[in-house]
Amino acid sequence: MSYKHLLYLVLSTTIFSCKSINIKEKEPPLAKNVILLIGDGTGLSQISSAFYFKKTPTNYKRFKHIGLIKTSSIRKDITDSAAGATSFSAGIKTYNKAIGVADDSTHVQNIVEIASLQKIKTGVISTSSIQHATPASFYAHVINRNLYEDISKDMVSSEIDFFAGGGTDFFNKRKDSKNLLAELKIKGFEIDTTSLGSFSDIKANSKMGYLLANNHMKSINNGRGDFLPKATELGLQFLSKDTNNPNFFVMIEGSQIDWGGHANDAKYVISELIDFDDAIGKALDFAEKDGNTLVIVTGDHETGGFTLSSNTEKKQKGKSGKEYSQLMGTFSTKGHSATLIPVFAYGPGAEKFAGIYENTEIFYKILEATKWDKSK
Repeated sequence: MSYKHLLYLVLSTTIFSCKSINIKEKEPPLAKNVILLIGDGTGLSQISSAFYFKKTPTNYKRFKHIGLIKTSSIRKDITDSAAGATSFSAGIKTYNKAIGVADDSTHVQNIVEIASLQKIKTGVISTSSIQHATPASFYAHVINRNLYEDISKDMVSSEIDFFAGGGTDFFNKRKDSKNLLAELKIKGFEIDTTSLGSFSDIKANSKMGYLLANNHMKSINNGRGDFLPKATELGLQFLSKDTNNPNFFVMIEGSQIDWGGHANDAKYVISELIDFDDAIGKALDFAEKDGNTLVIVTGDHETGGFTLSSNTEKKQKGKSGKEYSQLMGTFSTKGHSATLIPVFAYGPGAEKFAGIYENTEIFYKILEATKWDKSK
């Protein structure tokens, strides 16, 4: 090879290398909307029940990105719903019973407050009262989860745009005699205390609230019907309705999976889990059509030490054996457990939710996927 050819080769290689360095890697798309579904008290066995007892295919099968979270609170190995949900909403470990406050009882900024600064619309949906620990952790700041009247005051001053659940009495049958429903209307809310309406009925409203029980909603087995999947669909339509400002964050809770675990009632657990799975389906349907929506499904902790075990079959001469073709739900406790909890994710940024990590990382992974904490 001649000297000229060698020099040309060296220069060409150098120029090409410099150009390669200057080429930026393509930024992954940001999630414009986030749907966070929390199955209260839902561990892997509760989720597994949908695969065996639901008559239609479970929506959990639709996820490809799956992780696990550790759920301990700051002072206890076993968390409660308040500390668990505050980890999701604010990215901190705190004490059991804390709602939106740190271990020293100071207020911490939550995801709703962060998103609202970017004009992102926000909502909470629950099958408990809207003041219960999990939904409250996304808009309230109180030192004890049982301060329902204080939590209701925080709803009035919050940036929430849509809510659905129970809890009317904490707004209008209060010890201080205030009528917070009137204050919500001053804030721009239309309040319905009778039933979920159609989207066409509420489309023109700027804010919408449904309070469909004095305290908590009924269970599925006692006649709640399809409230949760219907409220999910309605909330997604409402929060995304404005052409110039269609982006949103919403937290949707299947509250009573937890209550079935506390009661050691397998039928209660399974019926509520299947209802929650139907709500997951509504969220995924929206996300698949939209293309810009991140869906995250997880639980704050497991309740009951729930297990799908084999049924005991009576055999001849009074002896019993295991019938491995028949499943039954069994429990090891009436409280919570410390088992790791699955996380399922779909949409832009879903790959960030794989792995094993602390529950506080849900908050930071949402911000990483959306950049809502960065000024536009």
